[in-house]
Amino acid sequence: MEHFEITHRDAMGRIARLETPHGVVETPTLMPVINPNIDFISAEEMKKFGTEVVITNSYIVYRTGRLREIALQKGIHALLDTDLAVMTDSGSYQLMVYGDVEVNNKEIVEFQKAIGSDIAVPLDIPTPPDSAITFAEEDLRTTLEREKEAAELFTSEKSLIALPIQGSTHPELRRRAAEKAVEVAEETGVRAVFPVGAIVPLLDTYRLTDVARIILEVKSVLPAWAPVHLFGAGHPMFFAVAVALGCDLFDSAAYALYAKDDRYLTPYGTKKLEELQYLPCNCPVCSEYTPEELRKMERGERRRLIAEHNLYVSFEEIRTVKQAIKENALFELVENRIRSHPHLIGAWRLLKEEKYAGLMELLDAGIKQTFFYTGIESLYRPAVVRHAERIKRIELEGDEFTISTNLLENADFYLRPAFGVVPAELMESYPAGHAEIPPAEFIEDEALKVAVKNLIDFLEFHRDKKFRLKLDDIWKQSIEKLPSNALLIE
Repeated sequence: MEHFEITHRDAMGRIARLETPHGVVETPTLMPVINPNIDFISAEEMKKFGTEVVITNSYIVYRTGRLREIALQKGIHALLDTDLAVMTDSGSYQLMVYGDVEVNNKEIVEFQKAIGSDIAVPLDIPTPPDSAITFAEEDLRTTLEREKEAAELFTSEKSLIALPIQGSTHPELRRRAAEKAVEVAEETGVRAVFPVGAIVPLLDTYRLTDVARIILEVKSVLPAWAPVHLFGAGHPMFFAVAVALGCDLFDSAAYALYAKDDRYLTPYGTKKLEELQYLPCNCPVCSEYTPEELRKMERGERRRLIAEHNLYVSFEEIRTVKQAIKENALFELVENRIRSHPHLIGAWRLLKEEKYAGLMELLDAGIKQTFFYTGIESLYRPAVVRHAERIKRIELEGDEFTISTNLLENADFYLRPAFGVVPAELMESYPAGHAEIPPAEFIEDEALKVAVKNLIDFLEFHRDKKFRLKLDDIWKQSIEKLPSNALLIE
């Protein structure tokens, strides 16, 4: 769609330009939550952290007389005193927490339209995780009806409409929700954003594998032009993984909620202020104060400063992710970030499953500068699969060939951990020739097993040819049986 232009991509992540009535927003990005009833960090102050778009709750504005009057007279941007793009939520969070809201879908969508929201959200129903499928189906039916009603109100608008994707923890419902949301967008011609909803309870309990599976199921259905918002994901430790799985927008109340409890965000997890002797950050807050000085402060001042740190570190991580995409190094960044929590490792290893590996291979950029091996997760990258498949189909001229593990020896092919067979003429080409990989004796057994499997597949594919193998001992120990067309020589 014309409102979302992808400029760079890596893994399933992308840098893109999202066009809104209040300017172009570069994604991936974070939308800090602004509560219009609380005097805390203002929308204008958010600019110093790198904010391009904020999110606020239109239901709170709608239900608060003085706020509602200002918003209707002057617009939501005047109410928040900002020229940044503003996304407005509909009250779905209150619906999830309290079970009811005092407004219907059409009323809250028309209200968001009237106050000039840049991205409006219908009153979708966020079904909790692990709900019975019949219950989740009924909620989804209502959500889809409300999305269509909302979209029809925005057919002539330059503002964007969010079409939330619900379905609890049922993969088939998430896929159906995504399919129907796309149909609504295409039938009405609206400028749409696709939020993945009701994942906060999963994030709060570190069910990150479930979150990753939901994202992957949704991405398997959504077209490339669809901007994806991961509702409620505001912790920087998850940004790299979520972007690599194809998410573009995040919203964060975490910066303030965590600060209220003296919790200090990092890309590697959360720290309690009481546990810190040093501040492992160089933002303006952490450069000026020590943990002890923060602990001695009045509670309100301390909360404000920790919230500022939380925003600085969150946007720093967003910029780190963008730079990794620019450098085609997002896989390397993710593989480093997941070391911070076992459940992040589990979430990323979903890519071992064939259907998700195929999705990643389809969307990942094919040509890059380097392949930097960081651990066994590197084996799941599309580059490894592509290499094995493409090398296997090389047309061989001649009848007999030499394969060696010694890169200093003349050979037709060489063996490299992870990749397996590499033609001599491709030893300077991406991916295997541009790969930084530990020597075979220092690498994980899994990397040798993958390489050996690729070797055996290659040999069997070319059964009409003969191969002489000159292998180091560690490679010999990794091979149980060679095809009849391969001879192991000393």
